[in-house]
Amino acid sequence: MKKQAGFTLIELMIVVAIIGILAAVAVPQYQTYTKKAKFTEVVQAAQGFKSQVEICLQNRTDPTSTTIGDECSNGTNGIAGAVTAALGKVASVSVAKGVITAIGTTEVNSATFILSPTVSATAIIWTKSGSCTTTGLC
Repeated sequence: MKKQAGFTLIELMIVVAIIGILAAVAVPQYQTYTKKAKFTEVVQAAQGFKSQVEICLQNRTDPTSTTIGDECSNGTNGIAGAVTAALGKVASVSVAKGVITAIGTTEVNSATFILSPTVSATAIIWTKSGSCTTTGLC
C-alpha cells in the first residue's frame, strides 16, 4: 500500500472556495471602514467651528434668545471665514446662522456633515445630520 503524500484536488478546491468566500465578505467591509476613517477628518474640521459658534451664541446681546440670526455666521463675532479650498478630505466648511456644514471630497463620496444648534435657556444642544448619516460615515 502506498501512503498518501499530499492533498487531493477536491481538498485544494474546497480551501480555495473558502478563501474566496471570506475575501468576498471582507473586502467591502474594509472599504467601508477606510471611508469612515477618512471621513473623520471632515467631522474634525467642523468641530473647530462648533466652539466658535458656542462662544458667539453666549456673547450675543440676548444670550437667552432661542433664535439664531446672521450674527453667528462666517466672518462675524469671532467665527472664522469659510473654508473654501479643499484641504485633505475636506472640500469646504461654512457657518450660516449657527449651522455648520462640512462637505467632504470625492474620496469620501462628497458626503455632508451638518451640525445644527438648538438653543435653550440653559444649554446648546447639537444635532448632526447630512448625507453622512444615511451612508453610515458619521
